[in-house]
Amino acid sequence: MTKLRACDPRRKLWLCLLLMVCSVVFRVRSQLVSGTMDVHWNEGSEDCVKNPQPPIQVHQYNAQTFILRESLCATYEAPFIYLLIGKTKALLIDTGAVADAKIMPLAQTVVSLLPDGGSRRPLMVAHTHGHLDHRSGDDQFRALPDVEVVPTDLESVKRHLDIADWPNVIGQIDLGDRVIDVIPTPGHYSSHVAYYDRQTGLFFSGDFLLPGRLLIEDTDADLASARRVAKFVEQHPITYVLGAHIELDESGKTFFGTRYHPNERPLQLTKQDLLALPGIVEGFNGFYAKRGVYVLMNQNRILILLGVGAVIILVAIILILRAVWRRLRSRAGVR
Repeated sequence: MTKLRACDPRRKLWLCLLLMVCSVVFRVRSQLVSGTMDVHWNEGSEDCVKNPQPPIQVHQYNAQTFILRESLCATYEAPFIYLLIGKTKALLIDTGAVADAKIMPLAQTVVSLLPDGGSRRPLMVAHTHGHLDHRSGDDQFRALPDVEVVPTDLESVKRHLDIADWPNVIGQIDLGDRVIDVIPTPGHYSSHVAYYDRQTGLFFSGDFLLPGRLLIEDTDADLASARRVAKFVEQHPITYVLGAHIELDESGKTFFGTRYHPNERPLQLTKQDLLALPGIVEGFNGFYAKRGVYVLMNQNRILILLGVGAVIILVAIILILRAVWRRLRSRAGVR
């Protein structure tokens, strides 16, 4: 009968390291504050005049985390807005597409969700990026006490969100026993950022990644951002990835420019979706591509191309009309 060989010390060391890593990961995961995505988002209406909808839908993910969505009847963009509340401070991510407080009472709604009506809880209003559908509600907050509205230009983002070496470092926002990591994600917009909540494991991706069109202005920057994010999420537990819009139905059909979204697919994406993003962006041709359920577009280049095409068609029509006119005149002269 052969004797069992003594266990290789190096194997013991690797086994101990593996057990330590697993225990750390388990502790981190077990410490995440849970929440629920059991919500049916308002699908808007085919006729918003006959069937008006509430301006804002509020979903309570947990006691300190709220997801707000502006109504499709108020704006076809129907952007998502996120409110994260810490012990000493609160963070609002984006302010939506509607400026008029009478149509979209965003500030009033947000203040009502803060403990003590926000009277003792400073609020930081930051953004994923500076497109108008993410910052139009800023003015509703500027006159409120204890509110800081972060501008969306790159220098302001770097200064207020503690990102000196853009885009190579990750900033932090401390809300009091709740730290939010701020990851630079330029590509869709030059000062785009994503947010990671260490307390819940939620990753707020803005327009960088969402169920729908991925609009890319700078392909190289977007690819670098995708790789940066993939490296980050490899080392962090991700509960859900929450973008700024839903543009797909359950069958994969794209909604665009419509105020009625029947059978929308869920808002939430996964850690695997973030990890797969570098491969999706890597093959983008700079104009238009389809990768699975995602449509990648450079809107500026497409608009320029369409504009050039329209000019060519217009010139061709003018030349044809001119030629016809000359022919008619020549015939009239012969008579």
